[in-house]
Amino acid sequence: MCRHHHHTRRATLALLAATPFLSACKAEAAGPEDIRWGREVCEICGMIISDPGYASEIRGGPDRKLVKFDDIGDAINWLKEQPWKDDPSIEFWVRDYGTRQDWLDARQAHYQRGVISPMDYGFAALSAPSTDSISFEEMRRDVLARGLTWRCIPGGEDGEGHKG
Repeated sequence: MCRHHHHTRRATLALLAATPFLSACKAEAAGPEDIRWGREVCEICGMIISDPGYASEIRGGPDRKLVKFDDIGDAINWLKEQPWKDDPSIEFWVRDYGTRQDWLDARQAHYQRGVISPMDYGFAALSAPSTDSISFEEMRRDVLARGLTWRCIPGGEDGEGHKG
């Protein structure tokens, strides 16, 4: 009797110990998600995400939450403020400017300069290099050197921002 009870208790403990792993595996999402164009808002500036050519998404942090942005520049500026910004498991997606339908790994994409992007950072992601495209790191450096654009003031009341 005592031996059976001990075995049952051990089996219960083993099951309880495994439960967090089972739920973590089951619940953990990966990859980009569809955006409800014209309905969802950018995480950093609160403006509606409406142009499929520039959207961006980041999944990371302790809860692996997916966050959506209307412009790669906003995503870069938001990520730099996160305590987990250097975690190698972060997923960073950007919409392919060429197809306006496909998601690209933002760190592998190539960036065309000089486009009119929603928040005026001026970058569009491409799946293959073009004659004047730059790398993710070059684009990231440019965005961080510039900081938030005048169009994107977090918490701005009028939604139009101010030149600073």
